[in-house]
Amino acid sequence: MKYLSILFLFLCHNSIAQKFKKADKIIISSLQSHIAFLADDKLEGRRTGSEGEKKAADYIMAAFTKTGLTPKGDNETFLQQFEVNDGRAVSASSHCIINGHDLQLNKDFFPLTCCPSQSLEATCALAMQEGGSPWFYDIKDLLDENKNNPHFDLEDAIKTKALQVKQKGCTGLFIYNSSTIKDELQFEGKRKTDPAAIPVVYISNAAREKYLKDETETLDIKLKIALEDKKRYGHNVAGFINNGAASTVVIGAHYDHLGWGEDHNSLHAGDPAIHNGADDNASGTAALIELSKMLKASKLKNSNYLFIAFSGEELGLFGSKFFVEHPTVDLSTVNYMINMDMVGRLNDSTHALTVGGYGTSPSWGQTLTAKDKFITVKFDSSGSGPSDHTSFYRKDIPVLFFFTGLHTDYHKPSDDADRINYTGELMVLKYIYKAIELNNGKGKPVFTKTREMQTGTSTRFKVTLGIMPDYSFTGDGVRADGVSAGKIAEKAGMKAGDIIVQIGDHSFADMQGYMEALSKFKKGDAAKVKVKRGAEELIFDVVF
Repeated sequence: MKYLSILFLFLCHNSIAQKFKKADKIIISSLQSHIAFLADDKLEGRRTGSEGEKKAADYIMAAFTKTGLTPKGDNETFLQQFEVNDGRAVSASSHCIINGHDLQLNKDFFPLTCCPSQSLEATCALAMQEGGSPWFYDIKDLLDENKNNPHFDLEDAIKTKALQVKQKGCTGLFIYNSSTIKDELQFEGKRKTDPAAIPVVYISNAAREKYLKDETETLDIKLKIALEDKKRYGHNVAGFINNGAASTVVIGAHYDHLGWGEDHNSLHAGDPAIHNGADDNASGTAALIELSKMLKASKLKNSNYLFIAFSGEELGLFGSKFFVEHPTVDLSTVNYMINMDMVGRLNDSTHALTVGGYGTSPSWGQTLTAKDKFITVKFDSSGSGPSDHTSFYRKDIPVLFFFTGLHTDYHKPSDDADRINYTGELMVLKYIYKAIELNNGKGKPVFTKTREMQTGTSTRFKVTLGIMPDYSFTGDGVRADGVSAGKIAEKAGMKAGDIIVQIGDHSFADMQGYMEALSKFKKGDAAKVKVKRGAEELIFDVVF
């Protein structure tokens, strides 16, 4: 009888092991299917607002529906739409007509970034430039004279020239380049700059040879430059498990990526290419879908679960920031937020998993283990960083951020599905599920503030103020979404919500200008920082 009992226990244990093994294989197979779809070339990199983003959103919605999640987006749908200001664009109504010839926009001519929306009509000749007509200007000498000047700003010099000819009564500035030095001028719709005094238009050398060759010829010119706001729309995908509980756990992962690199956030140096983002972040999105299945089938009913696939993360946390400002659940009922971003490249040797947000609640120290059978955990206390948990941390919600580490394929076209460690991702998924299980029924974790990390990834400057920029801010300047404790900005007296418009002699209107201003300083330099706080304009003295 004793041996029969042992045999029975052995058979039962072996049966359970076989079931778990089968379940694990099913999850791995599902992860492979999700990532294969999301990181396929057909989705063209899932750029926010693109057709590829829409296809990815449709896939996630179908998965949520199959699992039995309730829509928790706008108007009882899974989708929550948000706007992305894409800068300015040249309207199709813009034109440049010379002697009846309609020049082709972006081939024969284009307005410079500083060009205002204006029109002009004139009859003139290149040899007789005078007031009341446009001025034609070869930038060859400017380029030749400043070819060894690292501080030379060509567009600023052109704006100065525009002001000079405006003062002579000229109505526009047409520039061209006969130099062998490439000027690299273009219309940069995302760059904010003060408008020039008059329209400034670039004429290509081919168009100049064709339409402006004879300096004595009378020219009949009709120019219209119309600029318009360029917008696109991203979509969060939100599904809900309603367990009838008083509290909710938010679980998120961003599903957008870089497209063809159009937003200049790629680390790829070659020709434009599709960035499939298998690890970043098809891996997190796949984990989100599988976790929704696991929790739907589980007995963990002490909380409701809100699953959100965010878009706009690669642009600066647009989707998650929009969600916390327009939540579809009461944020006061949210216990904590889990974020999975790049969880597909667990190292086979170290099995290292970074868990951020460890310091956002003392509860994490009581429930999270530094090592289990498969995972070795490195804890990071900070509640902020370059991913979507930061938006929830800003709302005083405890967060956990799961991340298997950077690699050489980060933000490059080589981040493909065949490089994912699917077994490793399964182990990460199990660790996350265990963390949720251990916190089930423990109530709302106490929130604690932590040290701050920069949410940007740029390394173009050697000093920093210690602010977290609001990348969704569309006004002039750089708005501080947060201010790091103990850093230069806080010590000087700056606060979250301040809009920084000038550092030293360098004023700026956008993030690009801000980084360019910072690049002018090194450690030990002193500067005055001008900020706008509501209706006030304040000056702070800082030492980097």
